[in-house]
Amino acid sequence: MADCRVIDMEIHFTFLALGGLLLLGMFADELGRRTRLPRVSLMILFGVAVGGAGFDVLPKEVYGWFEFLAAAALTMVAFLLGSRFTHLMMHDQGKAIFVISLSAVIVTAMTVGIGLVLVGVPLVVALLLSGIATATAPAATQDVVKQTQASGPFTDTLLGVVAIDDAWGLILFGVLLITAKAIMGDGGADILTQSLWELGGAVAVGTAVGLPAAFLTGRLQPGEPIQAEAIGVVFLCAGLALWLEVSFLLSGMVAGALIVNLARHHKRTFHEIERIEWPFMVLFFVLAGASFDPGALKEIGVIGVAYLGLRVVGRIVGGWAGGAASGVPLLHRHWIGFALLPQAGVALGMALVAAIHFPELGKTLLAVTIGSTIVFELFGPLFTQAALRKSGETRAP
Repeated sequence: MADCRVIDMEIHFTFLALGGLLLLGMFADELGRRTRLPRVSLMILFGVAVGGAGFDVLPKEVYGWFEFLAAAALTMVAFLLGSRFTHLMMHDQGKAIFVISLSAVIVTAMTVGIGLVLVGVPLVVALLLSGIATATAPAATQDVVKQTQASGPFTDTLLGVVAIDDAWGLILFGVLLITAKAIMGDGGADILTQSLWELGGAVAVGTAVGLPAAFLTGRLQPGEPIQAEAIGVVFLCAGLALWLEVSFLLSGMVAGALIVNLARHHKRTFHEIERIEWPFMVLFFVLAGASFDPGALKEIGVIGVAYLGLRVVGRIVGGWAGGAASGVPLLHRHWIGFALLPQAGVALGMALVAAIHFPELGKTLLAVTIGSTIVFELFGPLFTQAALRKSGETRAP
């Protein structure tokens, strides 16, 4: 009986915590409307306040939900980003998306890598951090767009860029990881194989889910898939990607793009995903903040400060160069790089992979990545929001 009471108490606290976190998200949404602050940043700050770095009021069981919530929320975001890749959008903004995303990744990696070497960082560490710096945060960007009700050419280009630049980043990171292994005298064939599998496997999973879903979903209720279909497709995609150890972000984007372009009988393909996405996003961002370790910021040191500054410069210059090369309006060139500053889970995944291959550098790599991710996830959305407002495409007051 005593054990049963303990289990009951754990369940009670878990329900109370989850209910409280969802209400916090609603409060962040309203506060964001009144203050024009990104609700992503507010939710992360609320998470810090209730987590271990703050009042530490969350039961430990809630943290166990984080991995599931992250995969579910980010796969939903990926589906919605993939749905942006319609034939019409690719015809109008395809060149800009391709050129800007590639430019932002290459220029950011070069700026961070060369800059870190010039300030005295060992070459291998500089190479690995330059690859990590290319990652962005699609979820944060998508939420800022939704909060500001932005729409237009700049917004479409931005969402297209954040949808595919992580794919470019993963490829470049794999190459840099192989280069670092070669410098250290180790083989890199296994890393190349893993990188190709992660990307190719993700495309295969997205295709395997997206193709049948394009033709089968939305038949029971004319016009759109029902909620069970929408959740089922998202969870199936996320589960297969995690099982096969490939990118669930890229898998979701591929599936979303296939469905939106091939499902002729759909009128509102992703309406149900949009309706159920918000609670998952709230819990994801708040728990991300609750997992914050203040020690990470203390340990980044000179390398971390240099990394922060160099990544900002790389994003801005890379965005401007890509915008100039693709012929987008001058205003868009100036602001697209600022909108690409948020950074989150993909960067942490890259750092963990690098730490496995270079255990002696793991502490440095993880400290810099975790510390900088906290900074970029808190303040990056502010710049994304400012860029969207400067573009003149926001509708929210």
